[in-house]
Amino acid sequence: MTLLTRHDADHIAHLELNSPQNLNALSDGMLAALQSELDALKSDTSIRAVILSGAGKAFCAGHDLKEMQTARQAPDGGVSAWGDLFERCATMMQSIQALPQPVIAQVHGIATAAGCQLVATCDMAIAADSTRFGVNGVNIGLFCSTPMVALTRNVSRKQAFEMLTTGRFLSAAEAADAGLINRAVPEADLANETRALARTIAEKLPLAVKTGKQAFYEQAQMTTAEAYAYTGKIMVENMAAAQTNEGISAFLEKRPPNWD
Repeated sequence: MTLLTRHDADHIAHLELNSPQNLNALSDGMLAALQSELDALKSDTSIRAVILSGAGKAFCAGHDLKEMQTARQAPDGGVSAWGDLFERCATMMQSIQALPQPVIAQVHGIATAAGCQLVATCDMAIAADSTRFGVNGVNIGLFCSTPMVALTRNVSRKQAFEMLTTGRFLSAAEAADAGLINRAVPEADLANETRALARTIAEKLPLAVKTGKQAFYEQAQMTTAEAYAYTGKIMVENMAAAQTNEGISAFLEKRPPNWD
């Protein structure tokens, strides 16, 4: 079975986690497949937006606990294997935000632990209104410390801490209110709503979106003064581009831009 499928159309790449028998867990194989596709997308100028979804009845249930338990049989009790696992997962998550293309999570069923982390890491997320979200590792004695990194960069500290310490799941409506997802829609509309958002992005000037996505994450780590100084330079670079000149000229002349 192919763990991760990819279908490209209309400048949109659709990646689907394809391991429904274990709820699309982030196994060693799944992490490797995701990293490989993300590395390929980074230099694929034909793709302007990416959709990430899951096959079967769930988006992603987090790490593969059976694999993690098997690692205990190693001479060091699994310490090296677990350290490598979380390092590779962190690299994959950061690769999503380092992509020039915006990544939209199309979420259904459940998104738990590292699966919830994956939703929080994606640039945007649309979920079926029946979806449930949780960082519930605490229920089995494993605090979701790495998922916490992405979660706390999406929702308020108190909301995140409650989720992390109680294992309570959020409904899709609660996740939207908390800022974890952009919106919840009827499950029958999920694919169309997600693709419509991706198409809207794909119609924009790729240079502007790429520049803006990078600046979005960079400035978020800065002080206000540093952020204004940095983004001012980014605006100048963006303005100097020939395609930006064409876009502004087209707007002023009331005609469609010719960015090709």
